[in-house]
Amino acid sequence: MRRREFCASVASGAFGAWLAPDELIRSLELATMWSNLDGQGQTWFHPRICRVPSAGGQYLFMTVQVIGGSDYYGPVHWSVSQDNGKTWSTPEPVPGMGRRQLDNGMEEGLCDTVPEYHARTGSVLLLAHNVYYRDGRLAQPGEERWPVYVTRTSGGRFGPPRKLEWSHPEASAMYTSGCSQRVTLPGGDILVPLSLGPRGRADRGVCTLRCSFDGQTLRAAGHGNTLRLSAGRGLLEPTLALHGGLFYMSVRAENGQGFVAQSKDGLQWDGMQPWRWDDGEPLALSSTQQRWLTHSEALFLVYTRRDSSNLNVMRWRAPLYLARVDPKRMCLIRASERIAIPLYGDGLTRGNEVEHLGNFHTTAVSAEESLISCGTVIPANYRGAVRMARVRWARPNRDASLT
Repeated sequence: MRRREFCASVASGAFGAWLAPDELIRSLELATMWSNLDGQGQTWFHPRICRVPSAGGQYLFMTVQVIGGSDYYGPVHWSVSQDNGKTWSTPEPVPGMGRRQLDNGMEEGLCDTVPEYHARTGSVLLLAHNVYYRDGRLAQPGEERWPVYVTRTSGGRFGPPRKLEWSHPEASAMYTSGCSQRVTLPGGDILVPLSLGPRGRADRGVCTLRCSFDGQTLRAAGHGNTLRLSAGRGLLEPTLALHGGLFYMSVRAENGQGFVAQSKDGLQWDGMQPWRWDDGEPLALSSTQQRWLTHSEALFLVYTRRDSSNLNVMRWRAPLYLARVDPKRMCLIRASERIAIPLYGDGLTRGNEVEHLGNFHTTAVSAEESLISCGTVIPANYRGAVRMARVRWARPNRDASLT
């Protein structure tokens, strides 16, 4: 079977459980939510979804924004699904999450938004960070940046954008939490992972910030230790998971590796270690994100890595892989790895024309299903699609957030 035919078969779900080496995953199906591959519309990017309980049962809430160039994004939009992600409403702008003109000739916008439902207040918290543009390009990416949040009430009303105020000497240049998974504690406090840096230092560190949230205001209430790596920009886009009573942080880096750390309280982190296979071989990563996919019985990681099929793809950003984590050894089980979203195109000879899959998110939508949502883009023309992988579990996910 040819590569193109293989990808089409996977996308239609034709292979079903044959592609599921992990016995907990019953099947995986792919779908496309929106596509601009023909250039007749807009390329939606950063699709991130959360599950929202409601009087009628539940619905899914997603944030997206248009991408028009490298790290160049339009206003944040929102969309909802009433059928567990099969169909979506037309995206609408989130009030206050557009751009504003600054006196110095730059524009300030927001990007990398992650919405999450907050059960204690019945609201959705949209956490992004600010970004600057000048002449149609990203400007001062490492200075004067911080988390910005918007709340959405149970009645669907959006609040104004607010800065998450936090003062710390290690965060005098910037502190951001874009694209990251956070953890809501049983009492309602939220653990927010941060990438942070002081003025005059190029490499960033990561830590977690414990915040209180009353449905309107997110307040910093304490932080843990800072992990560091002096390579390139340091440590980026930390993301959190809670499994088996322990907290896990996966971190993007720029030294050809990704890192993982463990914590008993979600604040104080043990020394991080590179992601490796269970046989000890390190994963070959290239400054790309990782995301946790959680199930009450197991912990999984979603990621991109170097492979024989993607040698010409920038940062090996396709295909998207999924593997089970050994939480005691903090490594990936090689035999469990499978392709979550395939490489569309020929990554060996036409890497610049392949859909890059570097920005993705995971969501538990029911005890039976979880979703992996991914915005794709072709660097040659910035056309792309919003892809979704539906993970169907062989046994119910009894995660407390689903009750």
